[in-house]
Amino acid sequence: MIDDIYNDAKQRMDKTISVMRDQFGKIRTGRATTSILDHVMVDYYGSNVPLSQAANVAVEDARTITVQPWERTMVQKIEKAIMTADLGLNPSTAGQVIRIVLPPLTEERRRDLVKVVRAEAEDGRVAVRNVRRDANSDIKELLGEKEISADDQHAGEQRIQQLTDQHIERIDSLLQDKEQEIMTV
Repeated sequence: MIDDIYNDAKQRMDKTISVMRDQFGKIRTGRATTSILDHVMVDYYGSNVPLSQAANVAVEDARTITVQPWERTMVQKIEKAIMTADLGLNPSTAGQVIRIVLPPLTEERRRDLVKVVRAEAEDGRVAVRNVRRDANSDIKELLGEKEISADDQHAGEQRIQQLTDQHIERIDSLLQDKEQEIMTV
């Protein structure tokens, strides 16, 4: 029973880190990367699909992303989707190719992005702690129903705490890497 609670907590904590990694991917650094456009949705014949399913997205150089739609009729729709995605990007169209030039980040903007990244990391830590709280309450519930002993409860809570510590260390490591990436000129 405690193993089930532990495995559930581990899955939920891993999911939290995965979501945080996605959030970090959305935050623009000075370099061009296709992950910036991962969450852009395009109206493709009446249904919203990710940009990568309607066009070829590639990095041309350190500051330029190219988007080449599969169909010529999609150029305007894709351009509009990128502009309305609230990423602060201005695409320019040359025939069938959409180019997105990333402007260089100022020192002030870099500091603002670091604050955003730190807030995302703190949200991740809070989510991991919430999973720990849920797991510990489940263990206490088992003790209350006399399905486990007090020693089992203590051992289970220690395992959950070790798991929590490992995930918070991973979050801190990801945060440090992203901060360094943002502040690199």
